[in-house]
Amino acid sequence: MSLDFNGIKIPDSALAREITEQVRSTASPLLFHHSSRVFYFAALAGRQRGLKFDAELLYCGCMFHDMGLTHQHSSACERFEVDGANAARDFLNGRGISQADIDTVWTAIALHTTPGIPQHMHPVVALVTAGVEMDVLGLTYPQYSDAEREAIVAAHPRGPQFKEAIIEAFYQGIRHKPQTTFGNVKADVIAAKDPSFRPGNFCEVIRGSAWVG
Repeated sequence: MSLDFNGIKIPDSALAREITEQVRSTASPLLFHHSSRVFYFAALAGRQRGLKFDAELLYCGCMFHDMGLTHQHSSACERFEVDGANAARDFLNGRGISQADIDTVWTAIALHTTPGIPQHMHPVVALVTAGVEMDVLGLTYPQYSDAEREAIVAAHPRGPQFKEAIIEAFYQGIRHKPQTTFGNVKADVIAAKDPSFRPGNFCEVIRGSAWVG
């Protein structure tokens, strides 16, 4: 089902169709529908924020953002975000896309789990993260109308127990390389100096989000 929110829609182009087919044939239905919802939430966020963005580049960033969790694109030692970014870069190479645009998509995917930075960058970088944060964490849930959320989920269902299913998908995609989870060193420093410090927990945020299921 194709949605159109007053011009916010999947681009009607050969490139977008190739992106759809590539991700649909590689990712699980869970990740395919999640990535599709991410695009709509990201594009709507762009309208809300008054940002100008290339819809094809945004679609590519959103659709490839979790490809690093798939068996076909998961490396032995890179972060899954980098694996997804590399998959998008390899896909775009040779399709007439400028190196600057490829770099933008790469960066958007590589940074989509790094809060606090993407919103200060190129609109495509900012919006991929915005779409992910909405669909997975529900951080901007009230900023979308009931009609928008319901239409997006009707077209791309979350499925039963989505929260636990997406946590499991993450685990299965990264469990063979736990060393890649090293990340925000500031939390480590504060924890070492302040025994009362309790860092934020990704899984707890998912389970406590406004989304049902």
